[in-house]
Amino acid sequence: MEPGLSIESGSAIRVAVLPVGGPIPPPRLREYAALVARHARVDLASLRTYYAEHQKSPFQHQPWETGCLRLKFVLGGCVPSPWEDFQSSRKVLAVIGICHLPSSPDLDRVAADFIDAARSYPSALANRCFAFCPTDAQLSGKKRDDIIMFPPSDQQSLELHMLTMIQDLAASLLMEFEKWVLRAESTGTILKTPLDSQSSLGSEEVIKAKKRRLGRAQKIIGDYCLLAGSPVDANAHYTTAIELTRLTGDVFWHAGALEGSVCALVVDRMGQSDPVLEDEVKYRYYTIIQLYRRATLQDNAQRVSPVSFELEAALKLARYLCRQELAKEVSDLLMGAADGAKALIDASDRLILYIEIARLFGTLGYKRKAAFFSRQVAQLYLQQDNAYAAMSAMQVLTMTTNAYHVQSRKTMKMNHDLSKSIVSLFESQWSTLQMVVLREILMSSIRAADPLSSWSAAARLLRSFYPLITPAGQSGLASSLANSADKLPTGTRCADPCLPFIRLHSFPLHPSQRDIVKRNPHKKEWWTGAGPSGPFIYTPFSKAGASGTSKQEVSWIVGEPVQVMVELANPCSFDLVVESIYLSVHSGNFDAFPVSVSLPPNTSKLVLLSGIPTKVGQISIPGCIVHCFGVITEHLFKEVDCLLLGAAQGLVLSDPFRCCGSSKFKSVNFPSISVVPPLPLLVANVVGGDGSILLYEGEIRDVLITLTNAGTMPVEEANVALLGKNQDSVISIAHSTWKSALPIKPGGEVTFAVTLRAWHLSSADLETDGSRSPANSRRIAREGINPFLDIHYAGPAASLENGDVSLPPGRRLVVPLNICVVQGMRLVRARLLSMEIPARFTETHLKPVSGKDINLLKIDPYKGSWGLRLLELELFNPTDVVFDVDVAVHLDDADVDQEVISEGDAACHKTRIDRDYSARVLIPLENFKLPVLDASFFVKESSSDEPLGSRAAAVAERNAKAELNASINNLISKIKVKWHSGRNSSGELNIKDAIQAALQASIMDILLPDPLTFSFKLAKNGTVINDDSSKDSGSVLRCKDPISAHEMTHMEVQIRNNTKEIIQMNLSISCKDVAGENCFDENSATVLWAGVLSDIHLEVPPLQEVIHPFCMYFLVPGDYSLQAASVIIDATAVLRARAKAESPDEPILCRGSPFHIRVVGTA
Repeated sequence: MEPGLSIESGSAIRVAVLPVGGPIPPPRLREYAALVARHARVDLASLRTYYAEHQKSPFQHQPWETGCLRLKFVLGGCVPSPWEDFQSSRKVLAVIGICHLPSSPDLDRVAADFIDAARSYPSALANRCFAFCPTDAQLSGKKRDDIIMFPPSDQQSLELHMLTMIQDLAASLLMEFEKWVLRAESTGTILKTPLDSQSSLGSEEVIKAKKRRLGRAQKIIGDYCLLAGSPVDANAHYTTAIELTRLTGDVFWHAGALEGSVCALVVDRMGQSDPVLEDEVKYRYYTIIQLYRRATLQDNAQRVSPVSFELEAALKLARYLCRQELAKEVSDLLMGAADGAKALIDASDRLILYIEIARLFGTLGYKRKAAFFSRQVAQLYLQQDNAYAAMSAMQVLTMTTNAYHVQSRKTMKMNHDLSKSIVSLFESQWSTLQMVVLREILMSSIRAADPLSSWSAAARLLRSFYPLITPAGQSGLASSLANSADKLPTGTRCADPCLPFIRLHSFPLHPSQRDIVKRNPHKKEWWTGAGPSGPFIYTPFSKAGASGTSKQEVSWIVGEPVQVMVELANPCSFDLVVESIYLSVHSGNFDAFPVSVSLPPNTSKLVLLSGIPTKVGQISIPGCIVHCFGVITEHLFKEVDCLLLGAAQGLVLSDPFRCCGSSKFKSVNFPSISVVPPLPLLVANVVGGDGSILLYEGEIRDVLITLTNAGTMPVEEANVALLGKNQDSVISIAHSTWKSALPIKPGGEVTFAVTLRAWHLSSADLETDGSRSPANSRRIAREGINPFLDIHYAGPAASLENGDVSLPPGRRLVVPLNICVVQGMRLVRARLLSMEIPARFTETHLKPVSGKDINLLKIDPYKGSWGLRLLELELFNPTDVVFDVDVAVHLDDADVDQEVISEGDAACHKTRIDRDYSARVLIPLENFKLPVLDASFFVKESSSDEPLGSRAAAVAERNAKAELNASINNLISKIKVKWHSGRNSSGELNIKDAIQAALQASIMDILLPDPLTFSFKLAKNGTVINDDSSKDSGSVLRCKDPISAHEMTHMEVQIRNNTKEIIQMNLSISCKDVAGENCFDENSATVLWAGVLSDIHLEVPPLQEVIHPFCMYFLVPGDYSLQAASVIIDATAVLRARAKAESPDEPILCRGSPFHIRVVGTA
């Protein structure tokens, strides 16, 4: 059998193309052979120049205008067929020699070699020897008829020269065909086939042969007419041959003649689509197949069987009908031919048959059947024990990989075809068959000594079917990969990846790479509205689709390293050593850094791959470059994504990442990456550590922040803004410091101060801190509650080639102020205390009092305090530092020494509290009383039923409450508890809530003054002595001599009305000694007096004072106490409310504080 046969094959003239002379370089040989093969069709009209008719041509119907000669060039020649007499198209009718003169300078030797080569083809009717690239000496030498030289020239000239030579050759063949036909018609010839040579030539056989000779001769004449390009003449001879062979019973030659007539019919109507012609061809060819089958049955006992012609006829008809509309009929023909392969004796015939069947099934689109018969071809090749057969088997099996979806990646188009192939692989479900195909490719490539193909097959087998391969088989494939790699040169690349499986995990962008801000040249403050309001690039509360695209955009900067996180999985049972892995970038503007990884069996690992962008432009990273098992391969992320998609849909045997223990992971969309020019890079450092800034509650501290330019471009403009929560904790930022440092050169730095004040912790914060361990509760700043510095900066503008100015993007730096507020000085409790301190007359107390001597604990010695209230604060220090506590009270402006002096904070001495110690501080509340007792503080609900009256009462009540609350807040705000610790740590304790809770029950008694206040004054000779140093009615009056016994002491009592109404009262003055006895008792009086001391009726105007004078004569030296009391006549509702009277008839008594007097004796 011969490959590539068709119905038209009978009209092709076989020409052997043989290389002669010295060795020809393969590229040159291919070039020369292609130059010859271009002229496989030679028009008859072009042969008239070279054609010479010596006698009348036997081709009476030669189509000189439309006909042509068909040449079939066989490079390297072929073995003469024993069936040449049966079909003339099998003969080599011409020989062309090709010589490369630079390697064969001896022309005589070339001519001799060509003659020797042409002797192998005795059927050749014309010979030509073409010599290429002759030297000048060879061209100028004697012209030779046996060698045709092709001088060096351009391609068009060579083709024209070759066309001329081929036309000359075709004309020679045409004339030889005419001679042969004329000779055969006149003398006849004896034609035999291998079938005839095996028959015993008895008398009957000789007679039968003579009868058959004429019919066979007509058939061969028809063959030469067909070769000469005259299908009409050929058809006439074939018709005669058909009739003669039918009459003589020559079945085999009958089939051959009928087959020749079909060829002449098809050639005559070449290019015409005629259904009638098609039906005629089918009818005749089915007859031909039946005739060949009958001939086979007749000659079944012979060693040579003509079954190959039956199969060839079936293949020719199948090729003629091969189109989708007749697929069923063509498939039946091919399957019938495949069944006949068993009758073929020669293995090479079966090989050719399977090749043709596979080709036709592939043309028809039946890829699986084509792949099946291709595997049969490969099996026949593998039965031969030589490397060339193994190479052929490997190549044939490689062609089947597309049908079985195990093809090499290099045969696929990237992107679309890759994903389509992966999905087809999932849907094929041919796991066992696919493994067999890959194993056969592996075996054939090993026998063919092709290490790269064997490595590729083993890699595909291991990567795609590792779940179906035993651990021993996996180790064997790993050994095969290693052995193949040892035979390959270092750095060999393969299109098919092996292990590990690699998928894209994430893009761990540094904040400096994430916060790239585009600059608007028409906007001076380009940073406004250019970035997120927080320190993070993404917030889950942002509006979806705000960016206008679902694909994330990432900007990388030239010269700054970047990272991409990938996950590697080794699902096999052996240790996997990845010699190097790095990102695959085809754009040429990225330098990737390789890393080595070791993966134990059935494990996965996250790996950070880094690199540096080198040029401005777009970057696409389709996957990774892996050097493993001695070969470099490219692993695509998209391929693994398709694999995981198939695993999720149940189409894949196993998920390599899940079987390695990796958690379920959502695929990551690869962002759009663009590289921008070099930018400045500011790195912030909080002096003293980048951890939490530990501040005690209320502490004020300066924090130094250093900005260093770690980039290659200077910082020429910058903006520092404050964002985040608790912005009021930042008191000030030294903007002038960093502005004066601009521009910041590469490597330069600037340090500026930020003043912080710790906020007060809430009760929830205190509970949270209390639930933590002591080691962590003071050092961890809570996320989301701290302010941060939002710094936008940019470098210089870049100049373009056309003279325009390009603004490179700016950057955003977020400097979080990680403030960790902890409870420092702790207020344990606050409570209200009451004390009675009588006034004293001593030499010290009689001195004048100046405004500068006002002290927190100063009590008017001439007034005393009958119900002094003190606020006690108990403080505890739970920290590991020492606190100095100052308790200060902010006083109102006081008129002292006729000058208005604005008093600041009047404070007591500092109190130092050590670690784990507590202290108590007393704060008198006498200075906080209101000057006037107002009726608005005692508004009661109106009993009126009128709506308007109820509404007015409600408004009045609200106003009263608001005024009272304002007074309470004013009182609390005047008390400050400040602390200092160390050299620069200070703060204020939050005591507002504690004081308010402590004073809640007695706030009215603290704020509201008594309706009447009493004070005693001394006078000399009945005249009040006023000290020029004080004009206040409540100031102390000084006398020159102390109070002595047995002297008349002039005194007066001052009664002040603290209300806005006139008060009528009955005043009484009492005096008691140290034993508490009444000194005015008539029976045992120790003090004599002059004036009225009881039942004194007085009327005091609103907010004014009245004075009642009297004299006292002390008989006995000692300590005495004076006290004034009064009963208010016709008390108003305000007075009754202040006295908390329970009934309207209850008398209202006002009593002053005791006034202590020390009386000295006389000498």
